[in-house]
Amino acid sequence: MFVKVCGLRTSADVDVAVSSGADAVGFVFAASPRRVDPATARSLVAAAGSTLTVGVFLGQPVEEVRAVAEATGIGAVQLHGDYREDAFTALADPRWRLIRAVPFSAPDLRVGAYGDDLLLVDAPRAGAGESWDYASVAGLDGQWLLAGGLTPASVAAAVATTKAWGVDVSSGVESSRGVKHHGLIADFLAAVRS
Repeated sequence: MFVKVCGLRTSADVDVAVSSGADAVGFVFAASPRRVDPATARSLVAAAGSTLTVGVFLGQPVEEVRAVAEATGIGAVQLHGDYREDAFTALADPRWRLIRAVPFSAPDLRVGAYGDDLLLVDAPRAGAGESWDYASVAGLDGQWLLAGGLTPASVAAAVATTKAWGVDVSSGVESSRGVKHHGLIADFLAAVRS
């Protein structure tokens, strides 16, 4: 099971996620309490070693996304919001993977439909920590991540329901909005791996 821990802001956050077995770590560049600047993200990318690093964007222009991706050295670009297929075409680059993040109610839940490498299926308000009817996406094919309201206590049941290829967590491993709880990160990874 592929696990991404998102919204990391410090090297200690990255160290705990990586040492606990995360496959990917995410850094938010959109307006959010979890937002990091490109210079900080570049140092966090270095701290992550061989773990996949993901830049998270929401509604930002393609030119800005590309500039941040190039400046930070992230390994994947995750686009939330109303990005059309041409945005994914414009951002296609061998230096990073593309992740299309959509609410579970999106009209097209096919992995790769926009040229994306991975699909992330989330609650309507990304990053809000809201759970939803995970059973509504049971049976999706391909490399897709389940997100939205997952916690160490809920992730095993959500995965059993959906048969997701992977999971993404942010709010569910925080002590307060934007502040990661290192014990919860370790607990989340342990819950997934069990």
